[in-house]
Amino acid sequence: MVRELSHYIDGQRVDGTSGRFGDVYDPCTGQVQARVPLASKEEVQNAVSNAEKGQLEWAAMNPQKRGRILLKFVDLVNEHIEELATLLSSEHGKTLLDAKGDIQRGIEVVEFAAGAPHLLKGEFSDNAGGGIDVHSLRQPLGVVAGITPFNFPAMIPLWKSGPALAAGNAFILKPSERDPSVPLRLAELFTEAGVPNGVFNVVNGDKEAVDAILEEPRVKAVGFVGSTPIAKYIYATAAAHGKRAQCFGGAKNHMVIMPDADLDMAADALIGAGYGSAGERCMAISVAVPVGEETANRLVDKLQERIKHLCVGPSLEKGVDFGPVVAPAAKERIEGYIESGVEQGATLVTDGRGLTVDGYDGGFWLGPTLFDHVTKDMKIYKEEIFGPVLSIIRAADYDEALRLCSEHEYGNGVAIFTRDGDAARDFASRVEVGMVGVNVPIPVPIAYYTFGGWKASSFGDLNQHGADAFRFYTKTKTVTTRWPSGIRQGASFVMPAGS
Repeated sequence: MVRELSHYIDGQRVDGTSGRFGDVYDPCTGQVQARVPLASKEEVQNAVSNAEKGQLEWAAMNPQKRGRILLKFVDLVNEHIEELATLLSSEHGKTLLDAKGDIQRGIEVVEFAAGAPHLLKGEFSDNAGGGIDVHSLRQPLGVVAGITPFNFPAMIPLWKSGPALAAGNAFILKPSERDPSVPLRLAELFTEAGVPNGVFNVVNGDKEAVDAILEEPRVKAVGFVGSTPIAKYIYATAAAHGKRAQCFGGAKNHMVIMPDADLDMAADALIGAGYGSAGERCMAISVAVPVGEETANRLVDKLQERIKHLCVGPSLEKGVDFGPVVAPAAKERIEGYIESGVEQGATLVTDGRGLTVDGYDGGFWLGPTLFDHVTKDMKIYKEEIFGPVLSIIRAADYDEALRLCSEHEYGNGVAIFTRDGDAARDFASRVEVGMVGVNVPIPVPIAYYTFGGWKASSFGDLNQHGADAFRFYTKTKTVTTRWPSGIRQGASFVMPAGS
């Protein structure tokens, strides 16, 4: 039976009125399991109107009380973790354990955001001028929005909304229409935790809903995660409409393997970081850069052996390493990249196409794919594949490996595996990438640091979560105060100065 989904506006589920719907698949069977309404401009405006009303009450609440409500939300998410993870797996295709990790990394940011009383503190200067004090305030922007991707349907919405809510804003979430059920349940849990009606809204939709958010003058800021072309579009359009924007795009994350590295450790790291979640992660390692031919040959042997033992299957079954990709279009796109790699001369060591899973003939299955002897001019190296495809590009020496990582169009994440502290320190200092791992394959920062790449992976001045999130979701007001002492000095026509 196909479920009918809804929006979430003013503290309740609301049926769509546009008459347009999108299909939500079960990636394991290939069957449509739900229909999601695609919002019109008028539906977005209605959500914003309700958010405006709810935000006034929410902003007037002291930040410590807001923090307590967010911690209550975290408790509720933990109580419902099995339900949420199962729902997430059934629409996305990632394994149940991976789905729980998705949710966990989201609520860690909400936990951090609950420290809003400290994070929202301004500054104070006593006697900055003769009898003059100066202090600053951090105040909410009002109504803000998040446009989030399919690959982390819990984590990214919580990364965006947690700090925004803690700072006193109301939030409009436009999640991916591919897996919208978890965001809807999170909205219900926010309400149950005590977030006032209208303060957290979910508006499902496609480009029409996105453009309505970007053009709506009452929405003061937009956060986005997705592909680079759409990140550029949203950043430029938001700026043209006077909004703040932080937009995170694509990635091509490299992992350098030095000759002195523990190759078993490196191979295990590549298998998990390259093929976990079917490669549908913006921080997945998609390029391995072994330094030296001997390192490369040994690494390929170890990867081949590990790939033989990987289990690809239904996401809710135990023992599965990764499940299907999210949609038929995703499978078709990834297969096109694999064919391109073959045509352009890369060595196809392991071909993941044609995988079948007993009892799930219609699923969107792709096995682990491994290319060797990839070169810089190949499409599979230059572009983000977003699937279970790992490319090996061999470097003659350390300097060449460093250049490969630094010169690529994308600059999201990178890793180096080595036992040499000098090499690791030099690499971390010089590589032109925003997030660096040393013997850590997926260097996603913890909640109280910030997440963000460089170059074509990021558009905007401030990163996600950490202190940057509170800077993004607040505006600073500076107050200069003098209390009359009874001495009148007359009008002054000189520019005030601290001296």
